[in-house]
Amino acid sequence: MGKGQDGFMTIRFLASGILALFVGSAVAEELALKPDDLLSARFVPVKAPAYTGLLLQTGDRLAIIGDSITEHKIYSRILETYLTVCVPELKITARQFGYSGETAERFLQRMTNDCLRFHPTIATLSYGMNDYKYRPYDEGNASWYRNNYTAVAQAFKANGARVVMGSPGCVGKVASWVKSATGTVDEHNLHLYAFRNIDIEIADQEQIRFADVFWPMFAAGLEARQMYGTNYAIAGQDGVHPGWAGNLIMAYAYLTAMGLGGDIGTFTVDLEVNSATVTDGHTLDSFTNNILTITSRRYPFCATGGLNDDNSIRSGMAFVPFNESLNRLQLVVRNGKAANYQVTWGSETRTYPAAQLTAGVNLAADFITNPFSEAFGKVDEAVAKKQDYETRQIKQMFHSPEGLADADATAALTEEVRQPLANAIAKAFVPVTHTIRIEPE
Repeated sequence: MGKGQDGFMTIRFLASGILALFVGSAVAEELALKPDDLLSARFVPVKAPAYTGLLLQTGDRLAIIGDSITEHKIYSRILETYLTVCVPELKITARQFGYSGETAERFLQRMTNDCLRFHPTIATLSYGMNDYKYRPYDEGNASWYRNNYTAVAQAFKANGARVVMGSPGCVGKVASWVKSATGTVDEHNLHLYAFRNIDIEIADQEQIRFADVFWPMFAAGLEARQMYGTNYAIAGQDGVHPGWAGNLIMAYAYLTAMGLGGDIGTFTVDLEVNSATVTDGHTLDSFTNNILTITSRRYPFCATGGLNDDNSIRSGMAFVPFNESLNRLQLVVRNGKAANYQVTWGSETRTYPAAQLTAGVNLAADFITNPFSEAFGKVDEAVAKKQDYETRQIKQMFHSPEGLADADATAALTEEVRQPLANAIAKAFVPVTHTIRIEPE
């Protein structure tokens, strides 16, 4: 799980033994390692760019934009909750603008009225799923998609916003509700993969960041079916709209593209001299009798659910290095004399070898239920309520007869309803005092 994203995914593709993917007309110059004869020679995975440095700035206003997958408010909720509790010092605020059935072209038609009026400073884009028109690849459609997605990115740049351009994800079935759909699932994924490669080119051309959604979702889907059977659907049970596992992978793609480092905090204990220290975002209240008491103003991302459930965040975390890259709350215990130690955090206890504690363990990954779980849940619930209203605000009110007649008045009135919901997020995000007990086994 510690490998770079491209190497990590290439190995998974090799293990799966899948058939070839077609590379569309837009092929980046830099390629990942090409698989050997386990795969067809036509499969040439285009390497996604790697970024250094944090794209986010303090006080950013994030616009989360896309089609019905965004409107489902799952990955958008993960993004906003993560940014609220894991990096509170950045003071990021967010809005989601998901609109079912939308393409990049259709968003261009509404972006000034619906989105730019709120002056976003950064935007995540998620188009391609409807743009590929649920059919095999063709150059004319690719050109139409490229032109419109490029125009969306350019419009945000012209209005002073940084951009993270996401690729479409994958599909697991031909969409049954699209009467014009043609071709096979494999042909549809080849089309979406070609769009992914086009997006890499657009991002390079426009000097914006690219979030690779297709590649990790597709690879995770293959691995999950091998592990859990054909009923596990990373792209969702309807084949297009992912559940929590697939959306976790989407959120991972956007958060890593933003350049987030994932250091939630480190608690260091020296048993020999009976001392302890904590990093920024946390305050050491006391350390006596091998018990740490800490007050934290930064939370880990708390995930629940079963590993074999495609509607589980924790299951999605098994397919990308979310905890390793984005969610590290480390406990380091040095100079222990015993071979093993029991660590009790909240209601759960785990046993670790002393050597592992010396190297450091990730509490966020190891303790499913922990002292942050309740407070985290309250913040996440407040985020969900606000994002639910944002869908009503844009889809029902901005595009109602009244909204179309007087957009400014409608915006002002609906903001009076939305603002208390935004305030509730800040109110829910409170410091958490917790204890960690370290005992020799």
